[in-house]
Amino acid sequence: MHQFNDPDVEAHAGDWTLASGNWVAESVINCHETMSKKFDIGLETLTGNLAAPRASRLAPERVPDRGTFFLETFGCQMNDHDSEKVAGVLMARGYKQVETLEAASVIFYNTCSIREKAAQKVFSRLGEFREKQHEGKIIGVLGCVAQQEGEDIFKRAPWVSLVCGSASYRKLPEMLARLESGDHRVTGLDNDTDETFETPVTRRDNPWRAYLTIIEGCDKACTYCVVPYTRGPERSRSSEAILREVRELAGAGYTEVQLLGQTVNSYADPTLAKMKFSELLLAVAEVRGIRRVRFTTSHPSDFRRDIVDAIDTEPKLCEHVHLPVQSGSTRVLREMQRTYTRGEYLDKVALIRGARRAISITTDIIVGFPGETESDFAQTLSLMDEVQYDGVFAFKYSPRPHTGASSMADAIPEEEKARRLGILQEKQREIQATRNLAYLGKTFEVMVSGKSRREKQWSGHTSSNKVLNFTSQEAELLGTYVHVKVTEAGPNSLAGEQLA
Repeated sequence: MHQFNDPDVEAHAGDWTLASGNWVAESVINCHETMSKKFDIGLETLTGNLAAPRASRLAPERVPDRGTFFLETFGCQMNDHDSEKVAGVLMARGYKQVETLEAASVIFYNTCSIREKAAQKVFSRLGEFREKQHEGKIIGVLGCVAQQEGEDIFKRAPWVSLVCGSASYRKLPEMLARLESGDHRVTGLDNDTDETFETPVTRRDNPWRAYLTIIEGCDKACTYCVVPYTRGPERSRSSEAILREVRELAGAGYTEVQLLGQTVNSYADPTLAKMKFSELLLAVAEVRGIRRVRFTTSHPSDFRRDIVDAIDTEPKLCEHVHLPVQSGSTRVLREMQRTYTRGEYLDKVALIRGARRAISITTDIIVGFPGETESDFAQTLSLMDEVQYDGVFAFKYSPRPHTGASSMADAIPEEEKARRLGILQEKQREIQATRNLAYLGKTFEVMVSGKSRREKQWSGHTSSNKVLNFTSQEAELLGTYVHVKVTEAGPNSLAGEQLA
């Protein structure tokens, strides 16, 4: 699957560049049958990786050959996971995924609209392939830009014939069938439905870590954010369905799962069980075969002590919390409608720092929000000093359609946003340099997910989500868990050696 973003970034929507050791956003993933039947597809087919972990192999049901598709993903982990769903739905219906545009009869762009540049890149990519319509290819726009722009996409790019938001992916085969039957333009733009959760099958691109969306949409009304418009209101998946899928994944050989949601800790079990988010975390960790459980992204207003207590109680719950703050100024937070003050946010940080386990904290920060003064920005810098984040995802504010901030006065000039972003990056670089020194000589369990072209060089994530590059004499480590002693620590990375 082609991805615009880096697959190892544990972050959210935006256009990412690596600066000062942090991943930083510059301006800031012929068929009429019903979809009720589930298809069992072999893990080697769904992961695209024959070196999958020790997994049960399910015989794929015979389906007719319906053509080929190319899928490129822009944006965050939610988009990456959505693309896994799209690929699974299509492959279960007989479509084959290919690696080149030339080999595809259907071309999909799964899009992100959180920052302006992401949407611009999508339309730029569409422009590059306008001639594909003359080759009989179907061009489709999926995801947040599809939901945001709707049928206006047909006006800007008339060679596009399919526009579909994330809640309608299970209907893609029927939509393609309509196009093949003679329809010229088809849309699927409902965004207030639970159908987004239960796709018949999901193609897993990572053979060791599996993503599960447990809550879709957002009920918050942050003035800079387009997510409530593009993904709709909050809908939580049933705890029963989540745990059933986790058991299936564990049975297929997956050892790590990551629970996803725009506000993942706002999860509200719709069943009679009424399982709280912290209870769901513990229940997932209890599934036999699961070794690590992650979650992102948490909203500060819904982050409570019981989540910290769960992490303290269960070692399988990874000691990492991504807690976006956006600004260190209460005045700016009020303009953003973030539903908490600086002091209330720091209270949440105190809960995390008070845990028995050392929990790493990462965050999102927006610089240059309309009306942000030098004093407001200084408060953000002072908050960084106080919290001592393990990582910061920094965004330059850009107005998005359908948001309250898009019409706000006192816009900050681009050059000033860039200046502030540079200052913030340098401060975080200094913080990380100091924090990383504390890891020298310590040993961590690493889940190995990368192999360097250099001989005997590997990489993976610690439970606290630190990337650790290390040397090993082993011939094959991908997907395994090893213990690594940290021997080097810079502001941007950790390095070490595998212990025998």
